[in-house]
Amino acid sequence: MKNQKSPPKADPPRAEKTMEEAIKKSNVLIEALPYIKKFFNKIFVIKFGGSALSNENARRSVLEDIVFLNYAGMNPVLVHGGGPFISEKMKEARKKPRFIDGLRVTDKKTMEIVDNALTELNGILVEEIKKMGAEAFGLSGKENKLLLAKKIEHKKEDIGFAGTVENVDTTVLERLIETNIIPVVSPVATGGDGEIYNVNADEAASRIAIALRAEKLFVLTNVRGIMKEKENLDTLYGSLSLADVDTLLQKKIISEGMIPKTNACTKALEGKVRKSHIIDSHIPHALLLEIFTDKGIGTEIIKLGRKTKATEGL
Repeated sequence: MKNQKSPPKADPPRAEKTMEEAIKKSNVLIEALPYIKKFFNKIFVIKFGGSALSNENARRSVLEDIVFLNYAGMNPVLVHGGGPFISEKMKEARKKPRFIDGLRVTDKKTMEIVDNALTELNGILVEEIKKMGAEAFGLSGKENKLLLAKKIEHKKEDIGFAGTVENVDTTVLERLIETNIIPVVSPVATGGDGEIYNVNADEAASRIAIALRAEKLFVLTNVRGIMKEKENLDTLYGSLSLADVDTLLQKKIISEGMIPKTNACTKALEGKVRKSHIIDSHIPHALLLEIFTDKGIGTEIIKLGRKTKATEGL
């Protein structure tokens, strides 16, 4: 009788490593569980724009997170920008972009390019979400009176069809949410004069969050969050109150492109959205890390009417 060979033993170091990885994954799920329970059926408005929209890996990561939220019983609403995408379409049309104080000068031809570019981008996002297994529906703010805007009157010169949001009609959004369909909204609005206007996506997302009585507003950008010192991640503010934000604005620690993003967050809180977050969309699965982990990875802004320790000494 031949000696039976015992099956080869697993490599202990590899087996241990596999077990450690499995335990880490289970710990992540356990950490996420109370948040899933807390936010079940809540509305999250997510503003997604900037360079990450043109980066396939970053875009896929954000959309995967949104689909996960949908499957986990939350109600994500995606509001997208498209600045770089619009600029590329302007270049193709041989039309040079112009900005005044950060606002795009939008003549009739530019507005047409903006509208077409955002419509195309909206369709891409909807199709990518569907391929991931969730239902999504694309909307322009100019449809169904979703976004009503008025023309921005600039003190320096006429900047054309650039608008600010005056009213949000959530009828269509609520119907989509009720049927478990993810709304994907582009920031083009109708004016009372019958014209269409390009509106800031941060502002549009903030106003939509207020109108929907959202639990949270997320502003996805290309920096980690609000930092005391630019480019120094050790100075990231993990949590700020409205009073802290006011101090940082006065001290010009929040400046330039972070001002409209921060303003969108504070306006949302003043409109009774519970929390706002600024996070880096280039970090893989940034949304999930911010929502379902105890520490988060960006800056959350909360309503507290007093300064926290975060800005003591400023």
